[in-house]
This record gives sequence, structure tokens and C-alpha cells, in this order.
Amino acid sequence: MKITKRPFGTLADGTAVSCWTMENAHGLRAELLDYGATIRSVQVPNRAGRLIDVVLGYDDLAGYAGNPSFYGATIGRFGNRIGGAEFALNGKTYWLAKNNGENHLHGGLRGFDKYVWDAEVLEDGVKFSRVSLDGEEGYPGTLRVSVSYRVANGALTITYDAVSDQDTLCNLTNHSYFNLNGGGTALSHTLQIHADRFTENSDQCMPTGKILPVDGTPFDFRAPKPVGRDIG
Repeated sequence: MKITKRPFGTLADGTAVSCWTMENAHGLRAELLDYGATIRSVQVPNRAGRLIDVVLGYDDLAGYAGNPSFYGATIGRFGNRIGGAEFALNGKTYWLAKNNGENHLHGGLRGFDKYVWDAEVLEDGVKFSRVSLDGEEGYPGTLRVSVSYRVANGALTITYDAVSDQDTLCNLTNHSYFNLNGGGTALSHTLQIHADRFTENSDQCMPTGKILPVDGTPFDFRAPKPVGRDIG
């Protein structure tokens, strides 16, 4: 395993951002940013042995400083939406930022994707860590969180660890967009999902509480089919 570090630009407040590159003997090459604990690139050999990048990313820091689509970023403290931007916990109501209509999305106005994380080089990867203080974006509890990216046997793995000193909400994820073609559209990818039901969404992308059968819907991937076959 080879791990190298290089500068990746400077934020508007003067904070330097770095990029770590991990390469292994199987031909897998991954680039990680400490800004947002972000996956910038994952390159793997195609059938011809040529490296192709299978995740979407930006060429420079300016793209990530905006990044309305959260390309490759670590999402927290809570991934996805919280309806009405509020929640009740232990008899107390907490109000959060409304940054998605009337709802709260991906941790708020400054989620985990908008911080520079501390970085530690591991034997088989890179570990990013930060402390989310009590009250950050309205959430209770000081949360110590880390994201470890490791490469082993040709696979890239992500491990999340989080410990809070109070009861809180925590729902971490990575927001990479994959295209195994390395370019163009991903609609020709063949996909199979072993699920016979799906969670219905409202027009605000909030779960309605209904769990519906996939029969006769575009969500029926029980048998392998191209992603784009029924997407319209």
C-alpha cells in the first residue's frame, strides 16, 4: 500500500486543504480530501487494464466549496431530511435549520461536509476525525466522530465511529455518485435489488410512512434489469 499527500488548495478563510492518494498492488487508486472527509476519485482497471474513475468529483477545491450535490462527501450529523426541521428527544424539542424548503437536510447549513477534518495515515488507509460540539447546527451532545477509508484485496471500505456524551441523533453516510463506465451515463448499468417493497416518498422527498409493493412500479429490480429501462 502506497499513501501520499499533496496540497489541494486553500479555503476562503485561509484554511489549507490536502488530498491523500491510496494505491495498492491490485490497481485500485483512491483520492481523499480532508475537506468533508471526501472521496474525490476511485480509479480501477477496466477490462482493457486502463484506469477509469468510477465516482463523480471536481477538479479543484472551488467545486467542493460549493458542491450543491455533496459529491463524495461525508454527511452528518444526520444524512437525509428531518421533516419540519425539528425533532423531539427525551421530552425536549430541538429546532434545526430549514435548508431544504421547510425541512432540514444533511446536517444543516454547515454539515460535516463543510469542515476540514483531522487526518491520520493508517497502515492500510486514512482516518479522518472531528469533534462536533454540543449545539452544533442545533443537535444536542458533543459527538466525536471518525471516518476510516481502507483498501484491502482490491476493495475500498468505509468505517464510521461516533460517540456522544448525550443522547442525540446520528446518521452518517458517504454521498458518492458511482458510474462504473467511467464516463457518460450510468443508465445502461444492470442492477438487481433483493427487495419486494419500497418506502413511499412525498413530493418533498419525505417518507409518508407507507411501505408499498414494488410490483408494477419502476422500483422493481428483483430480476436484473438496466437502471434506465423504466426510469421515465
